[in-house]
Amino acid sequence: MKSRLITLWRVIHTGIVNFIRNATLAIAAIAVMVVTLTIVLFSIVTNATFTNTIAQITNKIDVSVFLKDSDTPSQTNQLIGQLKKLPNVKSVQYLDKAEALKQYQAQNAGNEQLLTAINETSNPLPATILIKPIDLNKIQDIKTFLTKPGIAKLQSDQPSYSGDRKQAIDKITHATNVLRKIGIVTVIVFTIICALIIFNTIQMAIFNRRDEIQIMRLLGASTGYIRGPFVVESIIYGILSAVISVLIINAAFLASSNALQASSLGLLDINYASTYFGAHFFPLLAIQLMLGIVIGAVSSVIATRRYLKFKTK
Repeated sequence: MKSRLITLWRVIHTGIVNFIRNATLAIAAIAVMVVTLTIVLFSIVTNATFTNTIAQITNKIDVSVFLKDSDTPSQTNQLIGQLKKLPNVKSVQYLDKAEALKQYQAQNAGNEQLLTAINETSNPLPATILIKPIDLNKIQDIKTFLTKPGIAKLQSDQPSYSGDRKQAIDKITHATNVLRKIGIVTVIVFTIICALIIFNTIQMAIFNRRDEIQIMRLLGASTGYIRGPFVVESIIYGILSAVISVLIINAAFLASSNALQASSLGLLDINYASTYFGAHFFPLLAIQLMLGIVIGAVSSVIATRRYLKFKTK
């Protein structure tokens, strides 16, 4: 056990020394890996931000069912019970005429003309049922139910919901899907480029150390002992790249959080993105480190298998 630990330490130490010695060669590999990991991190944060924006807008959308004043409590309760059983209904809230008036006054608190007009009459607002859907793409199922003859006769007017908000959600969802596809393709492309650059960097390092490697072979060094320092060197590329990518994203959020705001069209909410990044800093850093280490280690192992071609018992 002690000899294995000593061997491991020598492999790690040699890898660190090789990294310092080949720092100039490593710049290109680190630069491309930083770009790759930064794209990955930005895609994760952006996807979480758009998902949050969609959830916030969805929570503000409801289908309003306006009831006739002649409806009996039994008919109203039966309708509410039927609505709750619909698969796409998240919640159902009943507002009687007085509650509907209070809600109207709260929503139009800044419009004196509307408030004055409503106060001049004896509360013309109908009792209302507010339905929150689960999936806006299936909102038609609720409307189909509400247009049934037996249900429609209980309503004083056509049901309505905030169509402009649904359009905003559709735009954000489309943007999220497009961004996700672009991000996946971009990450794959840059990962391949990054792996090729690390591959060539290790190849050049092997070429520069060919005499040393030949001596190690003659002395009976194992495959793992010779390959190990190159893998350690590539892992250092990944660790440094992961840390740099996280620092870049952090600096970008700090610089832009006070300058950019989300709009009703679904643009990226920088404030939420910055908050999400701060709240998940260590998990995101762990993901970056894992990806950097995997890319570096796999590329290095492939390079050493291709160009060292050890044959030891």
